[in-house]
Amino acid sequence: MGVVTISRGSYSKGKEIAEKLAQKLGYDCISREILLKASDQFNVKEAKLIRALHDAPSFFGRFKHGKEKFTAFIHEVFLGYIQKDNIIYHGLAGHYFARGIPNILKVRINSTLEERIKEEMRRENISEEKARYLLIKDDEERRKWGISLYGIDTHNCELYDIVLQIDSLMVDDAVEVLFNVANRPCFQTTPEFLRISKDKYLAAKAYSAIVFEFPDAIVNCKDAVVYVSVKSDLSQEEKMSNQIKTMLEHIAEIKEVTVGVIPLGTD
Repeated sequence: MGVVTISRGSYSKGKEIAEKLAQKLGYDCISREILLKASDQFNVKEAKLIRALHDAPSFFGRFKHGKEKFTAFIHEVFLGYIQKDNIIYHGLAGHYFARGIPNILKVRINSTLEERIKEEMRRENISEEKARYLLIKDDEERRKWGISLYGIDTHNCELYDIVLQIDSLMVDDAVEVLFNVANRPCFQTTPEFLRISKDKYLAAKAYSAIVFEFPDAIVNCKDAVVYVSVKSDLSQEEKMSNQIKTMLEHIAEIKEVTVGVIPLGTD
């Protein structure tokens, strides 16, 4: 039992591989659900948010601290889902949100540009020239998205445990390879996974609760005790501590909240 994240490009057959792998493993397969919940919290219609993902820097600039807010919401939703275990996630930045959590299998699915062009031509009934233009543009937009919101390049192989090139490999071959890898002991759920993923979920949930008032806060959690650091004048420490603790009272799983003020001007 475990969690798998699959990063994929347009027309790379990553969605098909994720769905078939989930069926073979008996896991739930999620993608759009994450965006739906995040769009609800961000108060932006899903369709508009999907379009915005192709113009991330300028879109989120329309909202005060828009990048921090959206990242917080989608982070919380993702970590909430993996608490259920037996999950395959294919979509936005799963490998980023899984950082620091052991035993998660992080996968990248690639396909040659030429094969992707053929697939887009077939699906969209467009010319080779237009398909090539759209795919190259989409690839660049996805990279900008990752760098703008998360500071990562999704093409960096170091982010993943395994990278599969769908070329000689067919979809069913990739599913078989990933099935065998996912069943390895190192990718099974452990008590350490449960503890760390729960703490990261509570930290993300706490940050989402305070992001509108304290977007620059740093939130960590260990053993259900939440630690919040905020930059402010030291004279405001007691006031801010009380405010943050009040904002987090509704999260029943949190045992305790500790707030520390970092003096303004400190790097």
